[in-house]
Amino acid sequence: MVLFGSPGSGKGTQAKYLVKWLGIPQISTGDMLREHVRNGTELGKAIEARMKAGQLVPDRLVNELVFERLHRPDCRHGCILDGYPRTPEQATELMGFLEGTEMTEVVIHLVVDYNVIISRMAGRRVCPQCGTLYNAISNRPAKEGLCDLDGAGLMVRDDDRADVVRARLDEYEALTRPVIESFRKAGVKLFQVNASDQGPQAIFETIRKDLETSGLAGKELVGR
Repeated sequence: MVLFGSPGSGKGTQAKYLVKWLGIPQISTGDMLREHVRNGTELGKAIEARMKAGQLVPDRLVNELVFERLHRPDCRHGCILDGYPRTPEQATELMGFLEGTEMTEVVIHLVVDYNVIISRMAGRRVCPQCGTLYNAISNRPAKEGLCDLDGAGLMVRDDDRADVVRARLDEYEALTRPVIESFRKAGVKLFQVNASDQGPQAIFETIRKDLETSGLAGKELVGR
C-alpha cells in the first residue's frame, strides 16, 4: 500500500491507523533517512545537507533503502509505504520490483489544500528522544513545549521550518504529483481522499470503507 500526498498531508498518522488495523508494518522513507543522519552513516552524511534544504534525496539511494526493507520477513504479508515513491522514476522502479509477483498494489492519495498544509506544519513539534509528533493546533502536549511521554523539550525539525516547507511543496508539485499519472497509466488501483477538513479518525474511516468496498482489505497489499 502506498500512502501518497504532499508533506503535511497526514501520511504518517494514517499509516499508524492502518498498521493497527491490518497488522502490517509501516515503511517510512523519511524515518529511515533521518535515522541514517542521526547515526552519522556515510549515507546520512550524503543526504543531511539535502534534507535541511528541503531537497529530495537521489532516487538511487531511496530505492536501495526501500527495496532492502521490502525483502525483510515482516513484509511477507504486506506493508505500508509512507513517503515513497516521490518521483515518477521511483514509481517505475517500484512497479518493476513488484512485476511478476503475487502482490496487489493500492494507492491512497491524501488531498490537502496548500494553505492548510502550511498551517499544520508551522505548528508541528517533535520530541528529540522518542520521536513523538505534536501540533500546536491539532495535537498539543499536556505541558507546553514538553513531550507527554518522557518530558523532553520539543523542537522544530529542520525540514518543518516555513521556508523549507514551501520549498518542499514547490518540489512536490513539480516532481511528485506526476507519480499519480504514472500509477493511473499503469492501471494501479487508486483512491483519492479529502484530507483537508476531516479529522484523522474520519479520514481513516473513509480509507477503510474504500478498501473494504473494493475487496482489498485483508489481502496481501505489498509483500510476499
